[in-house]
Amino acid sequence: MSTVFDCSSPDKREAGLAAAANAVRAGGLVVLPTDTVYGIGADAFDAEAVRSLLAAKGRGPDMPVPVLVGSWSTVDGLVMSVPDQARALIEAFWPGGLSLVLPQAPSLNWNLGETRGTVNLRMPLHPVALDLLREVGPMAVSSANSTGQPPAGNVTEAEEQLGDRVQVYLDGGPSGDPVASTIVDLTQGTPRILRDGAVSRAELSDVLGVELEADR
Repeated sequence: MSTVFDCSSPDKREAGLAAAANAVRAGGLVVLPTDTVYGIGADAFDAEAVRSLLAAKGRGPDMPVPVLVGSWSTVDGLVMSVPDQARALIEAFWPGGLSLVLPQAPSLNWNLGETRGTVNLRMPLHPVALDLLREVGPMAVSSANSTGQPPAGNVTEAEEQLGDRVQVYLDGGPSGDPVASTIVDLTQGTPRILRDGAVSRAELSDVLGVELEADR
């Protein structure tokens, strides 16, 4: 059975974060607010929990799960290296609506789907999400919706789609316009935009000093 916690109340927020952290550590699924859309999350290093996440969405491993982090420094332990372009984008847009695809550290024992040796990383600009991530570490997080349905912009929409497949729902209020994060691929040397989203192409170009191309 699922439990919903209203994080606008300090006491319920504290209880909700504790329940969510316990659920994640036990291999369960939680729904959390982010600065873009609501996400469904699990321990990034628990392969069975990630499989449960994909099953809850009705999605296969061919669409790998992104990873959310609670600090800039966490990234250093998850990737082979952090190139200067990635550092510049992190400093400019994290926490915020920018996801970066980088070669993952080969020593990591996780299974996020068919990633081809890469990982999609983001630090969300939402206090509830950041508190949870700082408590439990990196989480595999995808949009809180059934595949093919609109992303959830509030906890009610997430619960209607995912139901009891999720143990804990953290209600952080409406996400605003449900705009997904921009995804930039930095695995090939030349930055490429895989998905347009919350951070504009012009903003990215201003930071990097080059025009970014969309993936073809």
